[in-house]
Amino acid sequence: QVQLVESGGGLVQPGGSLRLSCTASGSRFTIYTMGWYRQAPGKQRELVAAITSGRDPDYAASVKGRFTISRDNAKNTVDLYMNSLKPEDTAVYYCNADLRIAQSSSSNDYWGQGTQVTVSS
Repeated sequence: QVQLVESGGGLVQPGGSLRLSCTASGSRFTIYTMGWYRQAPGKQRELVAAITSGRDPDYAASVKGRFTISRDNAKNTVDLYMNSLKPEDTAVYYCNADLRIAQSSSSNDYWGQGTQVTVSS
């Protein structure tokens, strides 16, 4: 089995910064894409940013220029650096990995438990 463990959420004032981290661990696996999604109350879960090895990262239009995603393949980690935070960034942020467990013929999506980010004065 594979676990994704997130850290780094919390309360921050508008204009502030936060860093979210996620580490994948468990069975032997190959990760194709890692990313961050978020879900605000009453809204659908949406992609924030994702990164696939060898390709440029993808960002939601609402966070482009403010958020940066980075990945360490050797450590199976993905970080999300969030700057110039706005109240509308308030949501539960979920780490996601599209990965294939060793000896499996296909990949699947795995999710972390979520971490709350609240932007408020």
